[in-house]
Amino acid sequence: MNSEPTPAGDSPFRSASEARDSAPQFVLPLVVRIERSAPPARTDALETSARAVLVILGDERSVGEGEWAQAVRDWQDARIRKVVRRARGAEWRRAQELPGITVTGKSAEVRVFPPVPLDGWPKELAKLQVSGTDLDDPEPPVAPGPGEPVLWVNPDLDMSAGKAMAQTGHAAQLAWWELPDAERDAWRAAGFPLAVRTADPARWRALTESGLPLVRDAGFTEIAPGSCTVVADHPALRRTPGA
Repeated sequence: MNSEPTPAGDSPFRSASEARDSAPQFVLPLVVRIERSAPPARTDALETSARAVLVILGDERSVGEGEWAQAVRDWQDARIRKVVRRARGAEWRRAQELPGITVTGKSAEVRVFPPVPLDGWPKELAKLQVSGTDLDDPEPPVAPGPGEPVLWVNPDLDMSAGKAMAQTGHAAQLAWWELPDAERDAWRAAGFPLAVRTADPARWRALTESGLPLVRDAGFTEIAPGSCTVVADHPALRRTPGA
């Protein structure tokens, strides 16, 4: 199982071709509920999708001999892919009936499912749309709380909410892999608190040079291959000066 910390030069989110590309490819499906009358706030959707990824990674069904463990191993041994689709009304109710976990934020609901083959989506999910996930924040997000893990988004990229949800999920996953077991357990026990914020340009430059987990997108959709999208700033992963 590829659940050990991933060195910065060997990220499964790199654009370069490697052995992962020759393995059977799987995808982690995420479905966000977007009702016409009450769409979720963008930042809350990004935070909720990141927590959903962490929840399924930390679920007992995803490890050891759990019922989802083999699918998770197969997925993590290949290129790490996540696809976010949207659902409303009856579509959302049908998605709720499939094996998975629903994670709820302030206004967002995201259901995450065990990984599936790239071309083997359940029909209830395959028919859902990827487009149409453009969301807004009614009010500017408040500053993150003291000591709260923050997923910092590149201020120079224009990503749809669905794309950004996948990227924050990637960043949360990289942080999960790099954390020591005790810190993982503490984060899980606390309910995976985290914030998603867009960095200002000066902070972004410093973050990309900090040694914190950094997502480089493979470039399958929306943005250029190798683009740096999100940095995971978990307090337990910060490097001390001179270390």
